[in-house]
Amino acid sequence: MGEGVDPTQMCRSLVDKVAQSEQLMAIADPELLVLFEDWLEELEAEVRTLLKSYGPMDDDALADKLGLSRRGVRFLISKLEREGEQFNRK
Repeated sequence: MGEGVDPTQMCRSLVDKVAQSEQLMAIADPELLVLFEDWLEELEAEVRTLLKSYGPMDDDALADKLGLSRRGVRFLISKLEREGEQFNRK
């Protein structure tokens, strides 16, 4: 690991994030989760369509077309890439 990296703190942070995620899942309404998943799938389809229709786009242009933040676009693109999709990006 790089100098100055505290593995213990990294592990604590990871455990805290997992615990927080479990807490959110425990109180989330299953109907809302389904709606969120549907919305996410629609956004993913829209990303594919935009990139296919307009060609390579940078995060700012894609965010503008989707009405999302740049961070939201990066999340969607990285999620789709982890699932095996490849995009020609600017």
